[in-house]
Amino acid sequence: MVSPDELDRLRRRYRLERERRVRADGPRQYVGADAAFGSYAADPHAAAPAPREPLKDTVDVAVVGGGFGGILAGARLRAQGVGRVRIVERGGDFGGTWYWNRYPGIHCDIESHVYLPMLDETGYVPEWKYAPGEEIRRHAVRIAEKSDLYADALFSTAVTSLTWDEPSGTWLVTTDRGDEFRATYVITATGTLTDLKLPGIPGIEEFEGRTFHTSRWDYAYTKGSPKGGLSGLADQRVGVVGTGATGVQVIPMLAEDAGHLYVFQRTPSSVDVRANRPTTAGDVGADHHGWARERRDNFLRIVSGEPSGEDRVADGWTASAALLEKLLPSFRREGDPAAFEAAYEAADAARMNEIRARVERTVTDPATAEKLKPWYRYACKRPTFSDTYLQAFNRDNVTLVDTADTHGIERMTARGVVVGDTEYALDCLIFATGFSVGASGLHTGSLPVRGRDGLRLPQAWAERGMRTLHGFTSHGFPNLIQLGAPQSAASVNFTHVLDEHAVHAAALVAAAEAEGAVIEPSREAEDAWNALLAGAAPDHEWFHADCTPGYYNGEGRGRPNGPTAYPHGAFAFHELLRRWREDSLHEALRPRTAARP
Repeated sequence: MVSPDELDRLRRRYRLERERRVRADGPRQYVGADAAFGSYAADPHAAAPAPREPLKDTVDVAVVGGGFGGILAGARLRAQGVGRVRIVERGGDFGGTWYWNRYPGIHCDIESHVYLPMLDETGYVPEWKYAPGEEIRRHAVRIAEKSDLYADALFSTAVTSLTWDEPSGTWLVTTDRGDEFRATYVITATGTLTDLKLPGIPGIEEFEGRTFHTSRWDYAYTKGSPKGGLSGLADQRVGVVGTGATGVQVIPMLAEDAGHLYVFQRTPSSVDVRANRPTTAGDVGADHHGWARERRDNFLRIVSGEPSGEDRVADGWTASAALLEKLLPSFRREGDPAAFEAAYEAADAARMNEIRARVERTVTDPATAEKLKPWYRYACKRPTFSDTYLQAFNRDNVTLVDTADTHGIERMTARGVVVGDTEYALDCLIFATGFSVGASGLHTGSLPVRGRDGLRLPQAWAERGMRTLHGFTSHGFPNLIQLGAPQSAASVNFTHVLDEHAVHAAALVAAAEAEGAVIEPSREAEDAWNALLAGAAPDHEWFHADCTPGYYNGEGRGRPNGPTAYPHGAFAFHELLRRWREDSLHEALRPRTAARP
């Protein structure tokens, strides 16, 4: 139990640590990999694409994005009998974030037997409890091959615009390689981990050493592979910016091989036990068809706070589900909200005390250990898991540089980086700063989308607020389906969400084809969905008020205004979609021959 006095001390400490890190520029402290920083986004995994003639043909469905969302959309469309499915992907192959991210130590932080989709359909059983990145990438390719998605795919190609043509009832899709093809339906699967971001450090262009982003790892410089052996760094002074999920994985690998490693940390992650290990089919009950679906559903039930009967995965996520699930409004329908918040706060404090105690037990230098303790609530940032990260700071060649009081690295020089009064000379600086989470071209405007009568996204939403039906479709944008978009539901296991979205998208296309209809919800259907979201949206200000800055709270600015995600969890959302497909799918369709609204 945590005493009232201790809770009061924690509240004060959390607010103090938050204030040390909040910046006036919020999300603007980061810059994208475009214009002057375009070289950071170059593809290190594929040769320059061979010249080809631009395509001017017509396909049934165009899918924007070749990560798991796009692959699963293609596979589920194939299962519905759809013929020509063209996936357009700016990378050199399928895989999405697992194509781009191949840094040393990369693994999934969700158990592979529930993270990897379509295991039942492909007959594959992962070899590790937490799969390495290459195993995950190969599985993405496996699904694409099994579903014959390579036939019409366009790689090393970026969609530059989507324009609805009402007379023909098709979308005109243009790309950066001169393509101008048409598609009856468009599915956007541009992902939430797509656009890499860099810290906007003054003088970044002056640094004379090597720099790169973890999602574009420079093995030509470091040598080695995702398994390690980075011999190119043996006599190098290496810096890493970022201590989130990526940093927690890559820093131990760098510590083994770098001459000296400087870790520049603004906010420490919560780091729990990982306990990765090889697995067999017997370990996970893979002795019958449907085993993977059952295991995946069991995991989602637990982390969504639904009755599960047993815990088949039994890891850090399911152990902490009692905290995560209580942030859903489903658990606050009755009783005094203040009493709920007090009970939640006490449980959260006990959990975080355990994590901070692990730091003390593991890191030998007390000053370093204190800097590595996370002073915030458990769900303020994505939890991480590692059995080597904290131990890396016991090495003589690793230095932790706390940048909280300077709000990050202050500036860069030709020789290195400056924090406070100290210049740290470096040969190489690696940015483990992640992605603009939740941002995609569809919502930022970098991918122009013009619906009926030239209506544009996101301008339409900027003027009247985001309006969708279930997060998938919008009035004024016929036959356009979004996967993984706001106003649907999220989960720590995002591939499960994407697969359910892909099933839903394929069902919409199949229904439209069967009825000779266009996929487009009415304004009334949108209004009803927005009202449901607004009516059930939880008040999380009490929670985010003490959270340190990060992408969960807009770098300290709180949650976005207006209803965003379905608030009762992914499991309940998936059930809602299934019932809706059975009873109300007509709400998303209109006759193709109907007069324009």
